[in-house]
Amino acid sequence: MEALNFIVSIGPVPATCFIIGFVLLIFEMFHPGFGVPGIIGLVLLLLGVVLTARTMLEGLVMIIVILVILGLAFSFVLNSATKGYLSKKLILSNTSRKESGYIGTEDLSYFLGKEGMSTSVLRPAGTANFDGVKLDVVSEGEFIAKETKIKIVKVEGRRIVVREL
Repeated sequence: MEALNFIVSIGPVPATCFIIGFVLLIFEMFHPGFGVPGIIGLVLLLLGVVLTARTMLEGLVMIIVILVILGLAFSFVLNSATKGYLSKKLILSNTSRKESGYIGTEDLSYFLGKEGMSTSVLRPAGTANFDGVKLDVVSEGEFIAKETKIKIVKVEGRRIVVREL
């Protein structure tokens, strides 16, 4: 009841500043982004304090109360981010596994044992074509002429080692 009397006694403009300021800051906590709602909310809260406080001590007490309320709201948001509604929105639960058909750009081991044709001279590096896929390859050290049948014998990350057939 005392809070209602306080809101009525301060007038409609500061009360509106406080309410909209809190709503915007709490919105910014739940939907972090560019910070525009948070900055506007902070400005409205400070404007509400300036319009309401009659002394510096009163203004300091109001700022402390605002910080306590925002701290409680922030702790609720953090709790929600770890265990509640926000955790379902912020944390990706799907995984990209090799068994599901997802292959990272660095995993070229599925080419191991494939046969293809060199499309350039391998001295020892060059390019080759494997079932329509052009790859940068390295021979085991020897010179391999263009348009020679080759086979992939080793894959080490992005390095593909080939041998002449």
